[in-house]
Amino acid sequence: MSRSAAMGSSSGPDAKRQKVEVSPLDASRLVIEENPEPRTCPPAKELVFGKTFTNHMLSINWTKEHGWEEPVIKPYGPLTLAPCATIFHYAPTLFEGLKAYRDPNGKVRLFRPDKNMERMNRSATRISLPNFDGEELIKLLKKLLEIDQEWVPSEPGYSLYIRPTLIGTQESLGVAAPTKAMLFVIMSPVGPYYANGVKPVSLEANPEYVRAWPGGTGEAKLGANYGPAVLPQKLAAGRGYDQILWLYGKEHWLTEVGTMNMFVVLKKDDGVLEVVTPPLNGMILPGVTRASILELLHHHENGSDTLEGVPKIQVNEREINMQELINASEEGTLVEMFGAGTAVVVSPVQRVGFLGKDINVPVGESGFGVVAGAVLKKLTDIQWGKIPHSWSVPISDE
Repeated sequence: MSRSAAMGSSSGPDAKRQKVEVSPLDASRLVIEENPEPRTCPPAKELVFGKTFTNHMLSINWTKEHGWEEPVIKPYGPLTLAPCATIFHYAPTLFEGLKAYRDPNGKVRLFRPDKNMERMNRSATRISLPNFDGEELIKLLKKLLEIDQEWVPSEPGYSLYIRPTLIGTQESLGVAAPTKAMLFVIMSPVGPYYANGVKPVSLEANPEYVRAWPGGTGEAKLGANYGPAVLPQKLAAGRGYDQILWLYGKEHWLTEVGTMNMFVVLKKDDGVLEVVTPPLNGMILPGVTRASILELLHHHENGSDTLEGVPKIQVNEREINMQELINASEEGTLVEMFGAGTAVVVSPVQRVGFLGKDINVPVGESGFGVVAGAVLKKLTDIQWGKIPHSWSVPISDE
């Protein structure tokens, strides 16, 4: 198998000396190993989220002594790790999720990748994994996408899901900051979340289980935050609910919906709609979709831009608890509720179960409330390059 440096390489009389230095992540050192048995992307209608992967992946090793090694794009395949690697025992692992989209002109685009890089570095700091230059990783992502760009679907609503992951790999059973790590990126073509029509979800707000707490890791995108959520989700499903509405404290503060950020829309006395989302208090994951929705809402609020069909609004990042939600439902001021995240973009809520009773949440004829439907349309138009916007980043200038 040939190894060719597509973006430059480190060589010459200083190469040996450079190997003993602590090296930063450097996209110019990229080495490419072409897949000798490339596959073609299955038909769009056969795609299942997270089940099909592209021909290539990106892998970069790191050591405390030498820093980041040369990045390698190579055939997608298994990782080789020792049974005593720390990832298997103490879960030093984090990940990101972003998508590549094909615009109407056939160009491949990313949506705000700089925000994912910033959050990935914050997550790494939280569990003592190494930081990296986000701009360099974006260059590598673009090269990986260039190589496997035929896997970015052209069908409406389809995209390529990108999963950067960072894990601790040192061969030791000691509990300590990792001295070795691996950053890798895999990609999976995915279909539209609402392929079979919009289905507003039902939530169970069960105080028995807590996703995050002050001083914990709720604001970092760690693998360890997700595994423990499977049992509560399974139990909720057994009681007829689609997702969990995570609560915290004796006041039953609302935090997140499943693996998504959460928004509630309330009608104020003057008829203005108040859009509420919990603040970034250490328990809330700072979602890229959340931040984007907030920016769009603020633009509508101050008149610098508009969201189709949305009346006058007031946007507040503040605490909201179950009692306020119950009161709003009883008083007729609960307008809508929705989750937001990379996979779904926006997911409307129709029902919340709490302590044996259901709170019904209004949904429109389309399945979306007026705010959720408008932000979904605006965001997806930006993501698929239907309207020009700085958030939509082409992988090349050609």
